[in-house]
Amino acid sequence: MNKSYFPKNFLWGGAIAANQVEGAWNVDGKGMSVADVAMYKPDVDRTDYISQWHVSPEQIEEAMQSKNDKLFPKRRGIDFYHRYKEDLALIKEMGLKCLRVSIAWTRLYPNGIESEPNQAGIDFYVSLFKEMKKNGIEPLVTLSHYEMPLYLVNEYDGWVSREVIDMFVRFSKTCFEHFGKYVNYWLTFNEIDSVFRHPFTTMGVVEEKYKTKKEAEEAIYQALHHQFVASSLATKYAHQIIPNAQVGCMVTRALAYPLTSNPVDVMLAQQHNRENYFFSDVQVFGTYPTFVKNYWQENNFSIEMVEGDEEIIQQHTVDFVSFSYYMSMIKTEDEEDREKVGGNLVTSVKNPYLDTSDWGWQVDPTGLKIALIDMYDRYRMPLFIVESGIGAFDAFEDGKVHDDYRIKYFEDHFKAVNEAIRKGVEVMGYTTWGCIDLVSASTSQMSKRYGFIYVDADDEGNGTYDRFKKDSFYWYKQVIATNGASLVKENN
Repeated sequence: MNKSYFPKNFLWGGAIAANQVEGAWNVDGKGMSVADVAMYKPDVDRTDYISQWHVSPEQIEEAMQSKNDKLFPKRRGIDFYHRYKEDLALIKEMGLKCLRVSIAWTRLYPNGIESEPNQAGIDFYVSLFKEMKKNGIEPLVTLSHYEMPLYLVNEYDGWVSREVIDMFVRFSKTCFEHFGKYVNYWLTFNEIDSVFRHPFTTMGVVEEKYKTKKEAEEAIYQALHHQFVASSLATKYAHQIIPNAQVGCMVTRALAYPLTSNPVDVMLAQQHNRENYFFSDVQVFGTYPTFVKNYWQENNFSIEMVEGDEEIIQQHTVDFVSFSYYMSMIKTEDEEDREKVGGNLVTSVKNPYLDTSDWGWQVDPTGLKIALIDMYDRYRMPLFIVESGIGAFDAFEDGKVHDDYRIKYFEDHFKAVNEAIRKGVEVMGYTTWGCIDLVSASTSQMSKRYGFIYVDADDEGNGTYDRFKKDSFYWYKQVIATNGASLVKENN
């Protein structure tokens, strides 16, 4: 690589989520969300992502009775709710062009059923977006990022209930009407494909309520259909209310390779990748793939679709495709007998050609290049990497963090994006997860650190919560300032 091919308007950025940073879980009229019952799980098996995410009915009840945030770290986050101006000043200093944030549904509609929004919630986000604009930071806003009102879980069985569509649409329209003057880039559902990895967190489905796994699976597909309809309706109203709005879908890119050239391994990898594409296919092409409907029929699933649903999905497709990328996977016919690696998204057979992170994730920058090329060839529309990063243990001494491993990770991934752009892929930007340390999504830990900015807080909430710049802060600042040209110099 002897030249930077990043476009002039490339959105170098960072990404966070309300439930992992804001804290203030019971402040200014906010209601409880699914995130507020997520427990701290430091000892869970890192190769068992289901246990990392699972929330039982007993745990929900326990959490509802508890006012403590020690066992429920997302209730405290990193106190972004009170310190966002300080954080945005640091983000501006780093030079970020874009910051991906989400809106906590329960700040605007504490239970999800209210007819009018909570004014204090609206005021907070107006102040946040004004401050972002003041600092020259473009907002990229996710409407639903694992922050569903807990009331809708308990009283409506989450997204299994069709009534939730109308509640979400009301919430979305409120966002567009109040924040549209500040926000042009929108995402509807974060990692909508995660419904099968952690249905409670994604759509409020409590699997224990169903008699069998098959009944639970049918309920998940029903809830997913409702989310597809709601996403399309949100896209419709965003385009109507905000003249320049661009709305994207957001999926997990869980790229799979065959372990060997055995045709069975190749077929298993193909099957996985095809199923992974299903979620973005619906939102880009506006139709359900035939293989999904065939699967429903083969399993006697009855997915209720109201007349007009499929027309709504077809008519209101997205403007761009965004995705998260953390690791690639391996598929093979003798998977059970192979060594496994972990992750908060998937468990996979170990790839002997890849290094692993502190949490056992396979680090694969070439996989990001492959994913970009494959997705662009499939969709022929702009792509946006809106979540990608490495969780690691950081040594904090004398106010400093020397995180060469994080610099190496992003250097390799940024170069892979550059190479994909040279191959003709249209990439809008790259918002790294998370640009500031936050409470991790799966096990609710602070010790799994992602940021360029260190937050002085431990897993149990102890610390000053002061912010410190890591070595990677200055490195990323240089990358952005040169629009990626500094990556080329390092390669010469």
